[in-house]
Amino acid sequence: MFIGCHNNLMAVVDATTGKVVTTLPIGAGVDANRFDPGTGLAFSSNGESATLTVVHEDSPDKYTVVENVKTEKGARTMEVDPKTHNVYLVTADLIPGRPHPKAKPGTFRLLIFAK
Repeated sequence: MFIGCHNNLMAVVDATTGKVVTTLPIGAGVDANRFDPGTGLAFSSNGESATLTVVHEDSPDKYTVVENVKTEKGARTMEVDPKTHNVYLVTADLIPGRPHPKAKPGTFRLLIFAK
């Protein structure tokens, strides 16, 4: 399991034992984590830092951060297509607000990241 934590870490947890395998640095404002078994890559969408952290599974007990891809502020909601291996994020222009900013109408964008 890949768990995004708000202390800017991704915890990799063995789903069978519940043991934390490792933790890795990610950006701020994590919303989603996904794993693509076809590529051995895990992803963390970090809307506050506007990054997509890419992690490689070197072995079942070793993971390495490959890169932090620049996205856009607020791009947090994510999905990975296991057939094409594309990563999809959505965002919009943000209007400041509390507790969270709101999307400005008419500014929705789909961001597609391909290998």
